[in-house]
Amino acid sequence: MKQDEPTNYDATDLDRLHAAARREKPTVQPGREPAPMWVFVASMAAMLIGGGYAGAFVGGFDFNRSSPFVGEPEDVRPIEINPEGDLDPFQFAMKKGASVYNNCTGCHQGTGMGQPGAIPPLAGSDWVTGGTERVARVVLHGLAGPVTVKGNTYNSVMTPFGQLSDKEISYVLTYIRNSWGNEAHMVTPEMVKQVRETTAGHTGAWTEATLAEFADKDIPGEIPAGPGATAAPAAAPAPAQP
Repeated sequence: MKQDEPTNYDATDLDRLHAAARREKPTVQPGREPAPMWVFVASMAAMLIGGGYAGAFVGGFDFNRSSPFVGEPEDVRPIEINPEGDLDPFQFAMKKGASVYNNCTGCHQGTGMGQPGAIPPLAGSDWVTGGTERVARVVLHGLAGPVTVKGNTYNSVMTPFGQLSDKEISYVLTYIRNSWGNEAHMVTPEMVKQVRETTAGHTGAWTEATLAEFADKDIPGEIPAGPGATAAPAAAPAPAQP
């Protein structure tokens, strides 16, 4: 065939040429290969788990809910002082405890009812109104399930809040022990300090079994006068194993 002579290809020839071109894989430069499918699957799983954790523990991404150091948005007073002379120690602890409790609403809810089948309730729970030694240890070091609360079993994990000060922990313990129908004596910073020092060498979360001996044990100490002064524990401390 001469160079300038018209070339006639029928449709079948063109189809074969195009099919062959489509079968050819493009050349990929080294280092620019597509990621394997398992990378995308693992990334999506990590995002789902991370999103669920964030939704449960960051208080709805609201700073005023997730920070233990503030009360209502307009309340900028330090948590360590009581400038309101009309509040007795119990009332003051309840006011500040409500602020610290905002850290807990993502799991235990503002009603203290928890989440059915997942997070145990605080309302009506003997874990809350029982011995102060047990509940203080839970807040300081966390709790890993399964645990039985009000006849139901929960297999969840509670985050430790040992980074909070003794005052903040005493406030929130007083608050949960006297909210949603609960009635129990208040917890003082000095009581929390005792437990923190006693359990300083403890690592990891507690379990129901390791806390069984403290179920009805109160931390010794004086209770300030006020509505929360009922059922004050004995003053003589008893040794406890960390």
